[in-house]
Amino acid sequence: MSFFISQAHAAAEGGAEQGGFSFIFMMLIFAGIFYFMIYRPQARRTKEHKNLMESMGKGDEVLTSGGLIGRIVKINAENEYVQIELNETNVISLKKDFITAVLPKGTLKSI
Repeated sequence: MSFFISQAHAAAEGGAEQGGFSFIFMMLIFAGIFYFMIYRPQARRTKEHKNLMESMGKGDEVLTSGGLIGRIVKINAENEYVQIELNETNVISLKKDFITAVLPKGTLKSI
């Protein structure tokens, strides 16, 4: 029984409580990690994709997120759709958001 009492007595004297500053410091560290590892790279990718969407023009060769490669035939600015010519007979319409890259000129001929 005296064994339990000495433990309780030692725990009460030895434990110094940390202030709220350590909690605030840890929250600032987590906010910094979140900003630099999640938010900032995603914002950069979004900005690059938006610049890509604005720079596309008729005749550009593009790669879609589905893996299709084609040439832009028509751009509809009202509803953000483009028509892409896969070959001489196939033309598809898809949203601009699904275009992942503008390819260098002559890519379709080299494939």
